[in-house]
Amino acid sequence: MNQSPAETALSRAMIRWSLTKSTPVAETPRSWIFRVEQNGRNFAALKILKPGASEEEGRGARLLQWYEGDGAATVFDLHGDTIFMEWLDGGTLGEPARNGHDDEATAALCTVVANLHRHRADPPPGLQPLRERFQPLFDTDVRAWPHTARDLYARAAGIALKLFDKPTPEVPLHGDLHHDNILSSDRGWLAIDPKGLYGDPHYEVANAFRNPAGAGKLMSDPRRIRSMADAFSARLGLERKRILGFAAAHAGLSVCWDLEAGNPITGDLAVLPNLLSAYDLA
Repeated sequence: MNQSPAETALSRAMIRWSLTKSTPVAETPRSWIFRVEQNGRNFAALKILKPGASEEEGRGARLLQWYEGDGAATVFDLHGDTIFMEWLDGGTLGEPARNGHDDEATAALCTVVANLHRHRADPPPGLQPLRERFQPLFDTDVRAWPHTARDLYARAAGIALKLFDKPTPEVPLHGDLHHDNILSSDRGWLAIDPKGLYGDPHYEVANAFRNPAGAGKLMSDPRRIRSMADAFSARLGLERKRILGFAAAHAGLSVCWDLEAGNPITGDLAVLPNLLSAYDLA
């Protein structure tokens, strides 16, 4: 019987890394994920990338490996489209944020960012420039946005252009850092699934303002936006207005992505006006 691509990659990985047992955990649009055992004792994870996902996911995997477990899940080895890495089975940082402990979640997020942005030599090659990541925002036809929200698009795109016109020193960026991409472990909170970007460090916290998933009322609360901006600025040494600028620009970018994919945009449209107001007042 012919094996599927996932089965073939899994069989090869089991042999390559002397693994003894595998259990399917999840299938995403970009990968298959298995929990595996080493010598019947220690758990690890195998992430097998699907065809067409290797460019972005490969960038992220190389960045994750570069972090060497400091603020992120440890990558033990990479081979082709298979990532052999630390198994994390704790809850996500989204859980405390959704359950009345958002300030504590923000503090934990600050710690993760500080660890990820710690100086390390020789960033991995092939990271995507942040300006390139934002190209869909600049290329989108404003008529794709609802008529009543087109002023929001213009503001978000204008802020993004202003930010890129005044660059700051650039660093490797996780690029998709939000509450549900941070898992608890016996080593503390650890990031997973980076996008592998390179650019302004103020962007790293942008996605946190429109997360965690399922907490729409919390995300659109102006007091929460101000509180998060205060915490990120104070704890990470970042410029408050620039943080809020990237948060608003990223929300606009997310709307463009969702419009192209045919996904709902109501969540970002509820958050974006308040992000813009906070940016204006900063």
